[in-house]
Amino acid sequence: MEPALKSVYKQKAVPGLKEKFAYDNVHRIPVIEKVVLNVGFGKAEDRKAASEAVIEDLGKITGQRAVATKARNAISNFKLRAGDTIGARVTLRGARMWEFLDRFINVAAPTIRDFRGLPTKSFDGRGNYTCGIADHTIFPEIEIDKVTRTIGFDFTIVTTAKTDNEARELLKLLGFPFRKSGASA
Repeated sequence: MEPALKSVYKQKAVPGLKEKFAYDNVHRIPVIEKVVLNVGFGKAEDRKAASEAVIEDLGKITGQRAVATKARNAISNFKLRAGDTIGARVTLRGARMWEFLDRFINVAAPTIRDFRGLPTKSFDGRGNYTCGIADHTIFPEIEIDKVTRTIGFDFTIVTTAKTDNEARELLKLLGFPFRKSGASA
């Protein structure tokens, strides 16, 4: 069965993008390639204790096991040695990616405290969007009673769009809750 957000993409976003940007070829219409979630563990004292809990929570949120990221270089001021685990990341593609985005747009984002919309200025100039989430407990898969530490993470949406305007329009048509232009960034 096809994910609901992918159906929205096919039925609403594709015709809308084709009309607005006058694509002559259907293969030029932007699509989301992948979503990457990335989290850093923070202070040296916490890293070992945090790694398993964070990896487990990211796995619950995404439905896919997170991969630990290691330090490449040693930095003595941060008490960091080369090879230390300093974070975790998950790359979502295909059906899991569409399901995650659907849950984020329709379930998790509206539960963010004082939520006025996602910033519209977080595009990188090449059609990719990055946003930071301060609290992972906005996702319904996380049982708040069992949370030992709240984690924040960044997620990046990688698209095939050539410009930020194309990517912004793609995400708007998919229902991303962007801030209104009058609201402060």
